[in-house]
Amino acid sequence: MQPTSWRTALVTGASSGTGQAFALALARRGIDVVAVARRRDRLDALAEEVRSSHGRQVEVLTADLADPAQLAAVEARLADGARPVDVLVNAAGFGSQGRFATLAADDEERQVRVNVVAVVRLTRAALDGMMARGTGAVVNVSSLAGQQAIPLWATYSATKAFVTTMTRALTEELRGTGVRSLLVVSGFVDTEFYDHTGFDRSLIPKPVWMQPQQVADLALRDLERGRTESVPGLRFRALGAASWVSPWPLTRRVLRVATRRMW
Repeated sequence: MQPTSWRTALVTGASSGTGQAFALALARRGIDVVAVARRRDRLDALAEEVRSSHGRQVEVLTADLADPAQLAAVEARLADGARPVDVLVNAAGFGSQGRFATLAADDEERQVRVNVVAVVRLTRAALDGMMARGTGAVVNVSSLAGQQAIPLWATYSATKAFVTTMTRALTEELRGTGVRSLLVVSGFVDTEFYDHTGFDRSLIPKPVWMQPQQVADLALRDLERGRTESVPGLRFRALGAASWVSPWPLTRRVLRVATRRMW
């Protein structure tokens, strides 16, 4: 999948869900992992699985990316030229569901810090070394929610729109440098993400859900093929294409009907 010089990947949100799936998928491809997340016990369990099942090294880095000091520690790890990181996967993120006017402002700001600020700062920290070496990759995990303004998910959809736009611009800036970027636009992925938002999973038919390992494997396959965007799942590729061409007045009406049960 990767140039032979790629040895180490740093993955945020590695304690569960899509981040954990990326860490395992990279290890299967012969890459050592720096696993970043808040929950040390889960990171230790991941490290044991990677070492025993895939024979790769794992460095555990416990950090809350909403905390500036802890985020700075991850930035410093990415900037450490003596221990180069060849692949950065920004998979950490969370959302909130509800009328924006009723949600706690501190929680919404925390969401922006993790979903946006951390992505900006970690990507920036990684690029100096990657560009100096003329090789590397940044993988940013976004969402179809970022392609439209979703009622009851105002902050989340806005943060993912930021990630999508930033990564697309970055792709053009990196052309000719030897450094790649990949935008991953996921749909409904069966992770703990929805459990923390209070989202009613029964609203989405079971066949629609994807498993996090599917998302990670398909995304890395797209990276291998030199693609700059990955929308795992045929149905989500179709939905994504439709969302781009649909005029906002029509989309607004559709979303209003689709979310009515949650109001």
